[in-house]
Amino acid sequence: MNAGAYVGRFAPSPTGPLHFGSLVAALASCLEARVRGGRWLLRLEDVDEPRCSPVAADQILSALEQCGFAWDGETIVQSRRKALYGEALDRLRADGLVYACACTRREMADSAPAIDGAAIYPGTCRNGLAPGKKARAWRLKVDDRALCFDDALQGRCCQDLAREVGDFVLLRADGYFAYQLAVVVDDAEQGITHVVRGADLLASTPRQIYLQRLLGLATPAYAHLPVAVNAAGEKLSKQTLAEAIAPGAPALVEVLAFLGQKPPGDLRRAGVPEVWTWALANWSLAAVPQRRSLSAEFPAGAVTGDADRQPHD
Repeated sequence: MNAGAYVGRFAPSPTGPLHFGSLVAALASCLEARVRGGRWLLRLEDVDEPRCSPVAADQILSALEQCGFAWDGETIVQSRRKALYGEALDRLRADGLVYACACTRREMADSAPAIDGAAIYPGTCRNGLAPGKKARAWRLKVDDRALCFDDALQGRCCQDLAREVGDFVLLRADGYFAYQLAVVVDDAEQGITHVVRGADLLASTPRQIYLQRLLGLATPAYAHLPVAVNAAGEKLSKQTLAEAIAPGAPALVEVLAFLGQKPPGDLRRAGVPEVWTWALANWSLAAVPQRRSLSAEFPAGAVTGDADRQPHD
């Protein structure tokens, strides 16, 4: 691969079949990589193993294939990469940048809400565990200053980690590595240069950039797409009972329309290869609405209609 070559990725969590919101991220990230002559990688983010399943992973891969996606190289699976995450945590520990935490969620119930809805950690264990307390998790120390970056769609974004998030967890009390650490290690190890994903992860990006800097890793360019929401304004996800997509041309065309690409109406009646031909010839990231969320409407054929199937986040 030439120096400076574009490398993008799609990284779903296998907690259920592919739904419309995830297809948005898959198609946008793939098209942006392909039109820029780059590689597009697939990673299954099952670091939160209790919520994930091999069945869901197989369903996602099958749906992507039926929709005409073709990714480069092997599919990376996070649950098989724990040694890499452990090595990164050890480096941070050796540099005195992480500390053991004994706090439970109940003990933090009165903390102010963080930007992503979690509790802002008050720093209870930052200077050592209280007598009689045992370590439950490992947290990263953060600076009390604004961290800013320029997003290709959302513009200039700034976040004060100390005030808006607090020292955040890298190794959970249940022994699983946190998403923030895993995604940073994986993006660096895979050589990801550009991340195109949903704006629901915009609040996580400063934490990831902060970690990248501490570990001496390169920071990718970011583009956060509008999140597909239902009529109640809720993100389409397993928790909001979003329906699985019906893989095929109609779903792809609906996603293109959602992304502001203005596909012709008769494209819904074409085959999957024809949709890809049109999409590759007409894709424009600049045409994507510069919003954090958009309502998604589903004509017949875009989803399965099977309410019992559970989509992933």
